[in-house]
Amino acid sequence: QVDLVESGGGLVQAGGSLRLSCTSSNFAFSNHGVGWFRQAPGKEREFVAAGSWSDDKTRYADSVKGRFTLSRINAKNTAYLQMNSLKPEDTAVYYCAAAAFKSLVEAPALYDSWGQGTQVTVST
Repeated sequence: QVDLVESGGGLVQAGGSLRLSCTSSNFAFSNHGVGWFRQAPGKEREFVAAGSWSDDKTRYADSVKGRFTLSRINAKNTAYLQMNSLKPEDTAVYYCAAAAFKSLVEAPALYDSWGQGTQVTVST
């Protein structure tokens, strides 16, 4: 069972922007911390960004800090990852995840639910 659905991936030139969305129809986002991860071919899944379930605090990987922004609209049960100034090294499959009553979690194992991923490709 897939609890989360990502959308918004695609092909973009270096320096461009994309906004990824993550929605759930099975549970309320309002009591879940949301995280974004990515996995490039031949590499392990890595942490990108995480939010708090109870306030607007966020945490980012150093590689995306200042370029990516995580946000959420609980009323829409949707979280977003705004990605600006994209680089070819940002190319990966991006996954969103949710963890009940957890905040700013970087460890994938602590998340309860995952999406199937959306491909982001950044060309030179």
